[in-house]
Amino acid sequence: MKALSYLNKYFLKYKYRLLIGIVITIASKILALQVPQLIRESVNVAEDYRNGIVTDLAVVKSELLINILLIVAAALLSGFFTFLMRQTIIVMSRLIEFDLKNEIYRQYQLLSLNFYKKNRTGDLMNRITEDVSKVRMYAGPAVMYTVNMLVLFSVAIIKMYNIDVTLTNYTLLPLPILSVLIYYLSRIINERSTVVQQYLSKLTSSAQETFSGISILKSYGIEEKAMAEFEQLSDKAKEKNISLFKVQALFFPSMIFLIGLSNILVIYVGGLRYIEGTISLGVIAEFIMYINMLTWPVAVVGWVTSIIQEAEASQIRINEFLKQEPEIINNNDKSTKIQGEIEFKNVSFTYDDTNIEALQHINFKLEKGKTLGVLGNTGSGKTTLISLIARLYDVKSGEILIDTKPIEQLNLDNLRQSIGFVPQEAFLFSDTIKNNIKFGDEAASDEKIEQAAKDAYIHHNIIEFNEGYNTFVGERGVTLSGGQKQRVSIARALIKEPEILIFDDCLSAVDTETEEIILNNLFKISHDKTTIIVSHRISSVKNADAILVLEKGKIIQQGTHNELIKIDGYYKELYEQQLLEKEI
Repeated sequence: MKALSYLNKYFLKYKYRLLIGIVITIASKILALQVPQLIRESVNVAEDYRNGIVTDLAVVKSELLINILLIVAAALLSGFFTFLMRQTIIVMSRLIEFDLKNEIYRQYQLLSLNFYKKNRTGDLMNRITEDVSKVRMYAGPAVMYTVNMLVLFSVAIIKMYNIDVTLTNYTLLPLPILSVLIYYLSRIINERSTVVQQYLSKLTSSAQETFSGISILKSYGIEEKAMAEFEQLSDKAKEKNISLFKVQALFFPSMIFLIGLSNILVIYVGGLRYIEGTISLGVIAEFIMYINMLTWPVAVVGWVTSIIQEAEASQIRINEFLKQEPEIINNNDKSTKIQGEIEFKNVSFTYDDTNIEALQHINFKLEKGKTLGVLGNTGSGKTTLISLIARLYDVKSGEILIDTKPIEQLNLDNLRQSIGFVPQEAFLFSDTIKNNIKFGDEAASDEKIEQAAKDAYIHHNIIEFNEGYNTFVGERGVTLSGGQKQRVSIARALIKEPEILIFDDCLSAVDTETEEIILNNLFKISHDKTTIIVSHRISSVKNADAILVLEKGKIIQQGTHNELIKIDGYYKELYEQQLLEKEI
């Protein structure tokens, strides 16, 4: 249970709720254990009357009636305390579940892009849902039933030893067998639970990828292939689950068999001792009740052990991510005002996961309020360059300065809040168009939202929809065209009014006429903002104050549009090619 010790801080947080729950549990079980004693007294009174020891029937009836009322009262109070027990301990487990999910989610937010490259979305989702649910069962039901079992066992066995030592020893004879059985089965359950959770993550990931790429599956007509692959994975997951439940299925029959064996010993040994006159008939009845009261706690031992083993396997998986240190951390807690000047000094960058050197010895300086255009083929390092400005990665060679300060020394939150970023692949949330634009400024008025949409040249499209700005765009913006999604993303960046605007080839899905309108709007808006435009088109960057041409991570050309079209090289060739395409 090493991994589960991580939850101790939560048990400490809710210690009063846990302690009250334990006290209530003890009170509930002590009350419940009064019933066998009352049964013994009732049987003995009846037996004494039958044997002529007590001759007054009225006294017998009175004592039996009192015992019945006490039994009913004890049962009612025990039931009430059991209700309170669940209200404290089970509610505590829900609070721990809530806290743990929030902690995992916060950790997911802090971890770098490298982490998300190495882990599948389905696996991340499974750990924060299914794995946390398994852990909650440990924090709630397992704790509750363990306390329940310990109280019942300790109080009942003490009572039994006080009544008759010999009969108690025979009654408890099957328990060592039970201990050994639990030990071996729990080890197997732990191993198989881990495998089951791993396959559940694979299933979740597979389903998530299928649903996300359903349009591709349908367009290629490979639904049958996808279903066959999912079915194959499901079969393996089913086999692993069956393998686990086969072991779990041994618990309850084993428990019931051992309890039955104890009952047989009570009846046989107790009967012999009754014949000898050592114990009364009431004692045998009391022992049988104790044994049957212990049936559920003993049976629960198997269930609780199974819960703990599954929770341990799940918590190990959760801890894998919780114990990962974020690669990008905020080194400055003080607020940092960002002006927008950017400088790269001999910056080189290699991706850890692929070992690809994306940038090599990059040098440039972009003053506040100026516009930089970045051109280059796919894989030339354009997206890497702008990712470094947002400090999505840290450079290991060279230095990036923002307002003459090393980027690592700036307040990370302030830096990212000062950037309006429009990615190449526009991402919209499953919400209305209005809320997707407001994502850049939660307090934005309707007028400000509309102005941002007009600047992004999407307003005229939005008002044609039946619901206008309240149109629900569906998951990842699936109801909009590629160009519409890109323009909504641009509106989202513009409404933020940041000091730095970054556009990563975000006009690739619009026609040249629309592109020109948007660019004209952007140049008007961004006259006092530092702007970086990444593109494959000369038309997108020709008005920039400076242009970088990248190839295989290196700057091969640098200058203004007028300077570069006069020099033989990549830029001039691309300009002439695109000019010819436009004329055709």
